Amino acid sequence: MIGSLRGRIASKVPPQLTVEVGGVGYELEAPMSTFFHLPAVGEEVRLLTHFVVREDAQLLYGFATEDERRLFRSLLKVSGIGPKIGLALLSGISVEAFAMCVQNQDVAALIRVPGIGRKTAERLLIEMKDRLAPADGHAVGAVVVQPGASAESEAFGALVALGYRPAEATRLLKAAGPGTHSTEELIRRALQSAARE
Repeated sequence: MIGSLRGRIASKVPPQLTVEVGGVGYELEAPMSTFFHLPAVGEEVRLLTHFVVREDAQLLYGFATEDERRLFRSLLKVSGIGPKIGLALLSGISVEAFAMCVQNQDVAALIRVPGIGRKTAERLLIEMKDRLAPADGHAVGAVVVQPGASAESEAFGALVALGYRPAEATRLLKAAGPGTHSTEELIRRALQSAARE
């Protein structure tokens, strides 16, 4: 079991990053909530991790806070919820906001997160009600973007990985406004725009 990593960020293309620890590069996926707070490539970072072993893969997920990791692990215990939906939830809603959704049984707020339909949202609200401590909740998908791609194309890829259709992703990025923004800032603005709709 790998519980945490401390090392240098070798690469980061949402939602994937590589952390080099003692000459070994660990590939991780992280929710946007964690990505927004990562230092620049080459800087040191410490991430809490969750290691998943499947028949066809071994996957490592990284989190900035214990609350995010705890919520992710709780989500994986819900029937029909896998790591991809767990990351998508953590990318689309904060731990605190998810806890409020569960407390208020707010299906409408959950179905705004890409990949979460009404039935999944209702199941989450029922099954998470007894599992949540005072604050837990967030999520992201996975996408492959060519190294050296522009911030816009990286953000587009991350939005598609979160479950947005390509046309929706393009529209949300246009709504993010003109100007030069980092990939993380573009994704943040696009998600805020989607939340307001």
